[in-house]
Amino acid sequence: MYCPRKRGATMCGLGGLARVDGCPLADDADAILSAMATTIGHRGPDDREVTREGAVGLAFTRLSLVDPEGGAQPLVSPDGSLVLIANGEVYNHRQLAAGQKLLTGSDCEVLLSQYARHGIRFLENVHGMFAIVLWDRRANKLVLARDRFGIKPLYYHRTAERIVFSSEIKALFADPETPRKIDWGRALIHPMMSSAPVLVPMKQTTWFQEIQSVPAATVIEIDLGTGATRERRYWDFPTAGAGESMSDSELTERYGALLAESVADCATADAELGLFLSGGIDSSAVAALAVGQGTQLHTFTALTGSTHVNGDAENARRVANHLGLPNHQVVFDAARVPSVEEWKRLLWLLETPLCGVEQFYKHELHRYARAERPELRGMLLGAASDEFNGGYSVDYGLGEGWDSFEGSLAAMLRNGALYRRPELAPWWSQLSEPIFQDDVVFRMGATTPADPYQVFLEREYAKIQQYNCWHEDRTAAGSGIEARVPFLDHRLVELVVGVPAAQRSRLLWDKRILRDATRHLLPASIVDRPKVPFYYGAGEQHTYRMLARMLSQDGYALVEEALAGSDAADYFNAAGVRKLLHRLTDRPESQDVELALQAINVGLLASMAAELPAPIVKRPVDIRLSAVDVDDLSAENGHVVEHLGYRPVVHDKAVLEFGAEALLLRSMDDDDWFLVLNGEIEYVIDNENPVWRRFLAGVDGVRSVEDLLNLAGGSWTDVELFVYEAVEQRILQVTGATVDG
Repeated sequence: MYCPRKRGATMCGLGGLARVDGCPLADDADAILSAMATTIGHRGPDDREVTREGAVGLAFTRLSLVDPEGGAQPLVSPDGSLVLIANGEVYNHRQLAAGQKLLTGSDCEVLLSQYARHGIRFLENVHGMFAIVLWDRRANKLVLARDRFGIKPLYYHRTAERIVFSSEIKALFADPETPRKIDWGRALIHPMMSSAPVLVPMKQTTWFQEIQSVPAATVIEIDLGTGATRERRYWDFPTAGAGESMSDSELTERYGALLAESVADCATADAELGLFLSGGIDSSAVAALAVGQGTQLHTFTALTGSTHVNGDAENARRVANHLGLPNHQVVFDAARVPSVEEWKRLLWLLETPLCGVEQFYKHELHRYARAERPELRGMLLGAASDEFNGGYSVDYGLGEGWDSFEGSLAAMLRNGALYRRPELAPWWSQLSEPIFQDDVVFRMGATTPADPYQVFLEREYAKIQQYNCWHEDRTAAGSGIEARVPFLDHRLVELVVGVPAAQRSRLLWDKRILRDATRHLLPASIVDRPKVPFYYGAGEQHTYRMLARMLSQDGYALVEEALAGSDAADYFNAAGVRKLLHRLTDRPESQDVELALQAINVGLLASMAAELPAPIVKRPVDIRLSAVDVDDLSAENGHVVEHLGYRPVVHDKAVLEFGAEALLLRSMDDDDWFLVLNGEIEYVIDNENPVWRRFLAGVDGVRSVEDLLNLAGGSWTDVELFVYEAVEQRILQVTGATVDG
């Protein structure tokens, strides 16, 4: 039986099963429930409840962010007719509870009274992040529901006789009736796997056969006597341009006020909170607003070869100093490569083939944060700002303005339609200018052309569920931390999606609405800093090399396990996989290594699902991380470069020579210069940088860097980045010799 407890929901693990055919659960359900609780134990190491009654069994694990002294679940209504387990938080619980007498201090208790009053419509006025399992004893119904953006996960497998549900897919496998097979067909064609430059509807997938995800913004109601099911959306993604009519300044002011409210909601906790700080406007704005509301935070930044070169690390330190916050620059040096077991553990924790460098770094930041700050239970994030605030407009618009951005979206929508009529593609792909209107594709493909901007936003909404919320939840949960995402407040999203078309170029180009709304909180250098990818762009070669080394270690152990996975032989060309991976090991600078990794991940997940790993909570990874305490994190700081180990320190007395497989070639008229590696042209050296040309021409294995600079008639800053990149690509190498001076 259930008894009411004191308070709290926050970060939890939910699990359970129920008969949907009018029968009670058998005694074997107890072992399944216990195994489920163990499997999701990392999500809630502070408390555990397992119980069974009649047709329903529930498993619950809890992490104490709110009211650490109380907060056990299930929660029960005063008359005992409603039973609830919930993962997450109801931010407006005080308003919803006005005039009511509650039995506990839990923010989620209001969900019981809301359901008693409104039935299946009970979440329409609820504001928060949550996954809910509610048992209506009187009506003999089971209710499953999630928040508007799917921030909190909830999966299920259903047969004619019963349903099993959990916060993580791996816990469903405790039920022997749940299939444990990868859905290869859906995985290989999913748009996020191939990153194809097209706009097409993005359907959600769990990556596993016969495993479903409760849709975001949806309530599923199941009659436990007959199995009859009702599904109802309580929130729909808004229509672009359909917002209120306001001036630019009014919209910006409203945006700033809503963001401040959302940060205040997310920063509410009785335990310590941290913040991932990248030095960009998103996380910096969250940090500034949290500090302005009196929240004390430790901030955490990934210091890698990429974030050092692209300026993320340096700017994160600047923001932290400006706000008076401690900043932990967590070092990922060149030797930090995930082991085979480490990668498999991370992949199994995430349960998605979309597991890569970003997820590794974030998981490790959470792990460091929890080790360094044992009382820390929640992490504020700047995630999911780009998707609706215009964060991708500059990239898609090629820096040329909003019209160019919308033109790119139209082209991507057309390309998606051409997948259905590929014979039409040459009219656009083979001519330098289009000579037919785009709607020809839709008319001849018998589809209705849509507003490209609306389709883009809806795709971003789907992507947030499939990718952002998924991995932010798991990478945090692996260390017993809850991820909190202030930018995923439905009021914020409704505001920016609703910006009228005539105002988008002013408010949404390069996230102008966010920058202007927070301009009074941060230095101009941060507010106006261009968007920088987490690890792409400058310094991305460091990332690709790490992945290549990981895949090649122990005789390509990860690759071979993936090839041996369930059904892998029906899909993989094993010889092609091995040939590609060996080539990428020799030339790891290619972005191909990331795409290949996702395919390898599918095979690994198939292998692990067939032979389940031990629960993650019992397999800690004992690898120490450290933080560097250096005020100067600029790309020119040789000390940091040496500490990271990504570059050799090329001092002025060092001697350079060409690598064994490298050549410098010149055309007959000496106009075109080429750097060749392994018989392939890697770089064209144009005549716009004569200092770099003269420097290369003097490399002979005898001259020092100082001599080469004198010969070239330039300074180290003229050639520094070129030299380092050439050394990293093994075109140039430091001989080990120095010239006495």
